[in-house]
Amino acid sequence: MAQIYSRIIATGSALPERVVTNADLEKIVDTSDEWIRTRTGIRQRHIAAEGETTGDLAFRAAQQALETAGVKASELDLIVLGTTTPDIIFPSTACLVQHRLGANGCAAFDVNAACSGFVYALGVADKFIKSGQSKKALVIGAETLTRMVDWNERETCVLFGDGAGAVVLEASSEPGIYATCLHADGGYKELLYNPVGVSAGFKDEPGHGVRIRMAGREVFKVAVKTLDSLVGETLQAAGMDESQVDWLIPHQANLRIIEATAKRLNMSMERVIVTVDKHANTSSGSVPLALDYAVRSGKAQRGQNLLLEAFGGGFTWASALLRY
Repeated sequence: MAQIYSRIIATGSALPERVVTNADLEKIVDTSDEWIRTRTGIRQRHIAAEGETTGDLAFRAAQQALETAGVKASELDLIVLGTTTPDIIFPSTACLVQHRLGANGCAAFDVNAACSGFVYALGVADKFIKSGQSKKALVIGAETLTRMVDWNERETCVLFGDGAGAVVLEASSEPGIYATCLHADGGYKELLYNPVGVSAGFKDEPGHGVRIRMAGREVFKVAVKTLDSLVGETLQAAGMDESQVDWLIPHQANLRIIEATAKRLNMSMERVIVTVDKHANTSSGSVPLALDYAVRSGKAQRGQNLLLEAFGGGFTWASALLRY
């Protein structure tokens, strides 16, 4: 029996209209454009409008991907949405997007792996297709992370933005996704987390609001080390070496982490997709946004090998090596 692969046949993305530059942030918090740029590479970020939800961005990205693919929503048999900022507690945002698209009836669920959410979702959908259970899948990464940002906390408020990206996967006899590697270690929870929730409770006391807690330096150290070993693992799983990777499409959190990963691959930054300067860290939206940019800018071409990787709160880390 011939091997079944899952192939990306189209990409899509969506960003809120409102753009907030580093200069804009200088007016509300004690920071500077130079400080933000030299430490993160970020120049601006998109911020969701009042009433604009994760589901709205996910829907727009999904529509674009489906239109590009020439696939009707009714043809989908699976929707997996990576997010850590769902519209409501339930139903899942994937279900809400499914109904708006008109794909009612297929399997639809969210995956919460923080910034690794899209790559986790891609890994799950890939297995559904390879097992023969699905033939056409929609995979989305979408976030409105600025809803949990404390705009008085200069260490974190400069880092995040809102956005969504999506891909359409279909079963193919031609190679598509060669390998996905998914990992987590909950022992690092204290370094990057949000303390509130349904079961733990929402608290109004000072210091217990819905906001991101992050130990930046420690996260940076673990991320660089972990992504370094992830690259080697992914290449081995796919039976490939560094020279066969045409493009690195990393999670867009910090330019210095991206540069460290590229160095591990012996890749020049000319072969790395960077959008962190335009979008900041959009969590699970960042990899699909960068992928869509790579495709629509004409950089990533059909037949090329792309390495996607991400690192997020949990900690979680994940990768996918694929032929586009």
